[in-house]
Amino acid sequence: MIRMASHPLPAVIAFARVAHHESFTRAAAELELSPSALSQTVRTLEAKLGVRLLNRTTRRVGLTEHGARFLEQIGPGLAQIEAAFDDLNAVRDRPTGRLRINTGRVAARLLVEPNLPAFLARYPQVQVEVFADDTLADLVAGGFDAGIRLGECLAKDMIALPLGGPQRQIVVGSPAYFEQRPRPRTPEELVDHECLRHRLPGSGRLMAWEFTRDGREYEVDVAGRLIFNDSTLALNMVRAGCGLMQAFEPMVAEDLRSGGLVQVLDAYTPAFPGFHIYYPARKQLPTKLRVFVDFMREQC
Repeated sequence: MIRMASHPLPAVIAFARVAHHESFTRAAAELELSPSALSQTVRTLEAKLGVRLLNRTTRRVGLTEHGARFLEQIGPGLAQIEAAFDDLNAVRDRPTGRLRINTGRVAARLLVEPNLPAFLARYPQVQVEVFADDTLADLVAGGFDAGIRLGECLAKDMIALPLGGPQRQIVVGSPAYFEQRPRPRTPEELVDHECLRHRLPGSGRLMAWEFTRDGREYEVDVAGRLIFNDSTLALNMVRAGCGLMQAFEPMVAEDLRSGGLVQVLDAYTPAFPGFHIYYPARKQLPTKLRVFVDFMREQC
């Protein structure tokens, strides 16, 4: 039998929010507590467990090895508790609560940003937190309700639904750039061009450019003096005539229509399965998440 006065669940929730924010101050503001009271709550939990869960310095708060393992284990349970509260909200047929979405930056720009205002207008009692991150975040450990990524990047234990239809990554450059260099006719000719590279956060790997010939996919390891981890910055440099880049077609559609950019190697860049909205498998989907998934699939 659980004795409410001594049960550690409130302290566990407090620890999880501190770990998420990496800050007692921000977590205290969310939980409507004072930082000192929150710190004492977590210290009491650590004392009961007999291990240190958090490393504290004057500059940051981080998980210890034991804390990281503990957070990973309690994550699914806390998500189920939150889902249970959401199910109670569903009885009132009014989606409420905070919805936390993790998405890559390109998906955020192409899919989330254009549709978020209309979603907020339709569901005024839902708060939305969008975390744009090009690493493959663990949804459960990070406390996220759902993510939006390319289908090829998703973990197998996730429920994933197509969002936005097929996509293409096309090669573009500015007219000014092509005044100085001939347009490449095959991907192999990119060796003679300035190609803007993209470095993947987390792994730090430089992305190879992908093409298709005669139904076969292959990669070209292009070269160039500019490397970015943000596609918007890279696109601005391409507009300025600094080189070529491989970009998602919707990102450059207006540039192509206006003549500000020129597409090359079109025959080598066919469509591929695009973005998916995904979330952990649950018996009952929280109402706030269900309406968001339905809305995004309807709009996209």
